[in-house]
Amino acid sequence: MSTALLPERVVRLTTPPASRAVSGATSTLVFIGRSLRHTLRNVEVLTMAIVLPIMLMLLFTYVFGGAIDSGGDYVNYVVPGIILLCAGFGSSSTAVDVADDMTNGIVDRFRTMPLRSNGVITGHVVASLTRNLLATGVVIGVALLVGFRPTGNALQWLGAIGMIALFILAITWLYAALGLAARTPAAASGYGFALLFLPYLSSAFVPTDTMPTWLQWIADNQPITPVIETIRGLLFNTDIGDRAWWAVGWCLVIIVGAYIWTAILFRRKAGRR
Repeated sequence: MSTALLPERVVRLTTPPASRAVSGATSTLVFIGRSLRHTLRNVEVLTMAIVLPIMLMLLFTYVFGGAIDSGGDYVNYVVPGIILLCAGFGSSSTAVDVADDMTNGIVDRFRTMPLRSNGVITGHVVASLTRNLLATGVVIGVALLVGFRPTGNALQWLGAIGMIALFILAITWLYAALGLAARTPAAASGYGFALLFLPYLSSAFVPTDTMPTWLQWIADNQPITPVIETIRGLLFNTDIGDRAWWAVGWCLVIIVGAYIWTAILFRRKAGRR
């Protein structure tokens, strides 16, 4: 009895098609969404970014304000400085978030995916900008309740908001670079805390001409003073001279310098996709 030969089966071994790399814009949007979700879940950070500046504003207005300006108009002087202090408090958490991502292994996981892992830094920056603009709006609202009475028109308000947003973007990129430079999230927190002293060495709380001569020179020539004076001048319809150009110039220099520093540090620490 013969057995029929079974026809040969041709088995074709195929490999699954390689995943297409996600575009840089799509990767950035993914990371922005990730950072925004983290912001919504981390209520404590958002709360402290709002509460601390409000507490300082109330402290300077009601405790120190009478001694500094007995006329009761000190709230109008101090609020622009408090706004920038609010931006500093809120942006400082970016350094910790970036350092945490670089040390917990998540960036290595991102590098195995078909996307540009360096977008994680941009995600943190954009989320911080959104968070801090929201916090700034709350601080201004509270300031209006305690007697803040700006006299600028709608166009000047738009200019002031633009200046605030540009400053927040600059300081956030700087904090992102510090987060990459730090070896641990704790070290990043320390670096960020040191930058928060800059508003105190400016015209945020008192005019610089009331300071000692050597300190007055530092206060007049550091980046935060022209930013504060520009915001103050726009909100109160006063002459700002060339301070706006200095303010914008300082912010752009910080953004470009911090961005380049961030790119170098990220390639060094995470490699290039």
